[in-house]
Amino acid sequence: MSEEILINVTPRETRVALVENGVLQEIFIERAAKRGLVGNIYRGKVCRVLPGMQAAFVDVGLERAAFLHASDVVQRGVDPGGHEHDSATDITRLLHEGQEISVQVIKDPLGTKGARLTTQITIPSRYLVFIPEVGNVGISQKIEDETERVRLRDVISLFMSEQDSGGFIARTAAEGASAEALRGDMMFLRKLWDAISASEAAAAPGSVIYEDLPLSIRVMRDLLGDQVERVRIDSRESYQRVQEFCNRFMPGLPALVEYYPGERPIFDIYGIEDEIHKALERKVQLKSGGYLILDQTEAMTTADVNTGGYVGHRNLEETIFKTNLEAAQALARQLRLRNLGGIIIIDFIDMSDDEHKRQVLRALEKCLDKDHARTQITEVSSLGLVEMTRKRTRESLEHVLCETCPTCSGRGTLKTPETVCYEIFREILRESRQFDAQQLLVLASQEVVDLLLDEESASLAELEAFIGKPIKFQVEALYTQEQYDVVPL
Repeated sequence: MSEEILINVTPRETRVALVENGVLQEIFIERAAKRGLVGNIYRGKVCRVLPGMQAAFVDVGLERAAFLHASDVVQRGVDPGGHEHDSATDITRLLHEGQEISVQVIKDPLGTKGARLTTQITIPSRYLVFIPEVGNVGISQKIEDETERVRLRDVISLFMSEQDSGGFIARTAAEGASAEALRGDMMFLRKLWDAISASEAAAAPGSVIYEDLPLSIRVMRDLLGDQVERVRIDSRESYQRVQEFCNRFMPGLPALVEYYPGERPIFDIYGIEDEIHKALERKVQLKSGGYLILDQTEAMTTADVNTGGYVGHRNLEETIFKTNLEAAQALARQLRLRNLGGIIIIDFIDMSDDEHKRQVLRALEKCLDKDHARTQITEVSSLGLVEMTRKRTRESLEHVLCETCPTCSGRGTLKTPETVCYEIFREILRESRQFDAQQLLVLASQEVVDLLLDEESASLAELEAFIGKPIKFQVEALYTQEQYDVVPL
């Protein structure tokens, strides 16, 4: 499997595409006016403590107060692993209103919710994550080779004796890294933490102590693995910054980075723009003729699998199995591409064969192994549903690029012209009884007025005779199909 990273930079927006074997798998978007907050460290002030929720709201200078749960509060001098999920730890013993604390954002503001915070600061580099409050060594679970795990633990422990305090976690990228590279990362993280500590001492409540790297460099730190064959950047300035970062922290990797000077936009060459547009649609077409329907709601995301135009070759059970198998692979990609998180319910087509159920589930799990976000999957339920969760730290692609439709207010449907006509009839009756008017003027959209004067003309004549007043109509071009006014004259 070969991977490429494409970076498209414009003055107000940076977009990064992760392409595997020529197919877009993930898209990251960062706008100058609304940069992601995950990883940022703030000096905050507790504005409200909620004992009933075992949480507090903290003012960190953002539009909305951020949320800090008791389980994310680390007591100084106490190993976080010992009490992080201890329900007996009372929030009122940990925090009080007006208290100043340093916090890090672990989840961006999503919808109407504020940012999620933790007091356990973590600072990532290329190979390691530094945790100032902990003195031990951790290894990424994705590094499965036991010999390599022992080597990394020994190397980090050896160099930790040179440090004053703090612990380290070896990231997945650390697998196979030399001892010198790991030591360089540790020294860099210590220096960075000293600078952050100095800023923290002088910071006022509601101010930023540390901001994470810009997207173009963050991607190099987090996504550049052995399978990435090249990185192409269409901005010379960003290319030079990325080269400097690689020369300093990733010796040997700058050769992977290329500047793309072409006239044709880099995303157009790989068909990225078309894929982004498709990722905003509800319907995902499968190669076999089947399709997926994806719906995002406040509580969860639902995925419905349908055979569509696929009729199979052997029998119904085989047709259903093949459709579900293809849907599982397509869904894993869509979750990454659309950055869908939280609770996800998948309605596979009902399968009677237990072996088929097992294979579909394993196919989904295998495809999700490549996902950078943490996922958990349950077994297929008696209703044929699969429940899963995917860690959500930033807004989905739809929420980044789109806003709620002003016409339907997010319902996704509109009242038919016929429904609006009958509402107007009822409003005319109300107005005629309430006001002593000579006549009534109805303001409505073109579709509604056309229906009133055409198919509903007989009903309209009866209504005029019943109220004993003439009714006039006026088309309002700016009215939506559901909007209307009945004005007594």
